[in-house]
Amino acid sequence: MTFEVAFMLGLIAVALVVFSLEIFPIEVTAVGLLGVLLVTGTLTVEQAVSGFSNKAVITIAAMFVLSHALVKTGILEVAADRLSRQVGTRKWMGMCIFLGVAGILSGFLNNTAVVAVFIPLAISLCRRFHLSPSKALIPLSFASMAGGTLTLVGTSTNLIVSSVAEKAGQAPFGMLEFFPLGILLLGAGLIYVCLLARRLLPARSTPVSLAGNYHMGAYLTEVRVQEKSKLAGKSCLEVGMNRTYDITVLSILRDDEHVSQNIRNERLGVGDILIVRGTVDNIFRLRTELGLALLSDVKLNDRELAREGQIMAEGLVTRTSSLLGKTLKDSDFRQHYRAFVLAVRRHGEILRDKLAYIPLRFSDTLLMLASPDRLDELRRSEDLIIISEVDLHIRRGRLWWLVLALIPLMVLLAAVGTMEILKGAFLAVVLLLFLAILSPQETYRSIDWSVVVLIASLIPVGEAMIETGTAGYIADQILIVVSFFEGSDIAPYVGVALIYLVTCVLTQVVSNAATAVLMPPVALSLAAALGVDARPFLMATCFAASSAFLTPMGYQTNLMVYAPGNYRFLDFTRFGGPLSLLFWVMATLLIPRFWPF
Repeated sequence: MTFEVAFMLGLIAVALVVFSLEIFPIEVTAVGLLGVLLVTGTLTVEQAVSGFSNKAVITIAAMFVLSHALVKTGILEVAADRLSRQVGTRKWMGMCIFLGVAGILSGFLNNTAVVAVFIPLAISLCRRFHLSPSKALIPLSFASMAGGTLTLVGTSTNLIVSSVAEKAGQAPFGMLEFFPLGILLLGAGLIYVCLLARRLLPARSTPVSLAGNYHMGAYLTEVRVQEKSKLAGKSCLEVGMNRTYDITVLSILRDDEHVSQNIRNERLGVGDILIVRGTVDNIFRLRTELGLALLSDVKLNDRELAREGQIMAEGLVTRTSSLLGKTLKDSDFRQHYRAFVLAVRRHGEILRDKLAYIPLRFSDTLLMLASPDRLDELRRSEDLIIISEVDLHIRRGRLWWLVLALIPLMVLLAAVGTMEILKGAFLAVVLLLFLAILSPQETYRSIDWSVVVLIASLIPVGEAMIETGTAGYIADQILIVVSFFEGSDIAPYVGVALIYLVTCVLTQVVSNAATAVLMPPVALSLAAALGVDARPFLMATCFAASSAFLTPMGYQTNLMVYAPGNYRFLDFTRFGGPLSLLFWVMATLLIPRFWPF
């Protein structure tokens, strides 16, 4: 082992640990890794920035925009809802059709966008069929991952591996080259989740009450201002309602008037009813010291809040949200969105204290109290996906029909070889901008820049692995295992199985995009050492990088369903383990059939 190889292995090992522990945002770690290689002279400046002009990176950015434009029309929600309703009361038949539609769409659209649209639909479907959402949301994530393997544009990993292969002298992947194996894996995955989800996944969350799901019963109640109350004639700010008692007033009911703005400065009168949030101890302390009357010992639920002109809603923080990294206080959430956050669910943990000072992360779900019209504004802001309410109508904006035609036309032209996928995607985005179907600001926001920066930063790292001999060294270690089958026809099969296994393990703890950049050089080196065609090994990398079924952090869609389904870490491992094993066996046996050695 040379010094360069040892240095690269150590650097990559450190990066993988930092990736998995999320010490820094994943794209920051990737840029840092690139910076170290640049400072040490392992990469030149030209090599270090080459990823930002890579065809795969630009294509991925363009597909983010096109997926957003299609989702914006609302056609996906309407179509999926109508299809699932065709089965009447046959709930698992309806669920299978629903998951199948999500999987097929993920083959042509960004699967993060598909899951974002389908989460509210899945919860609505669970209400109709009296199912727990935890029975449906992991299957939705898994179906979208499997569906992403249907086409070249279905997932970023396919585009990345194709780009690496082309740069190494291999023929680029075709638009539908993945489809024969992809459809078999999707079919097997759908059969697995539809048969076993009801048995292996827990019924941990119920779609009946959001207040109950967040255990808010002891935190919301009504109090009335009495004649001798210290609050009469004063504002909440003057008596230090929040500062002294840690109580938040959500709204004020005064005869037929409903006050929900500038509450802190509103002077209160006798008979005013306050909807308050706080702990039981603080609420009783408030009653005793300020002379307020508790209207009942029964705490408010969703229906009672709706009668007061407010509704509870659950919003998921998106990857492109302007709220990321900000606290509710930083974003002035209550004034800006005219909604109040009651609780935050993060990876199964419910946060209720000091909410104003908690920096928000991707996949956090916020339990909010808002009026129905404000909920529509929240939905349009695109900072949150409103997952507790479904908006089922086609939004016929400017030239909306053209958006519906663009992606199918682009896929068709790329499939028949008339136009390269990058050219088609780029021209489609230009057309949307030129015709003012999308604004420049909307276009920028629709791109997940963290993914773009991550991939662009890691592509040169893959090149460094080849130039320093690191990829060859790793391939030699895999070859030691393969050598036990030397002279046998199954040696290449063992090689494909090991490449798939290593890629699959890595993608459980590291971004699938990062894995798709780091593993192709190893696959190419192993194929060269065995003296066989590299395509089967590259395909193994593609399919394995899209099988992050074992951990919630392995894939963005897993994180998106984590909180809404009220899952725990091991739910993914228990349900995803057998599916991972099934896909590994199928890929090992079938990849050489479709792509011979």
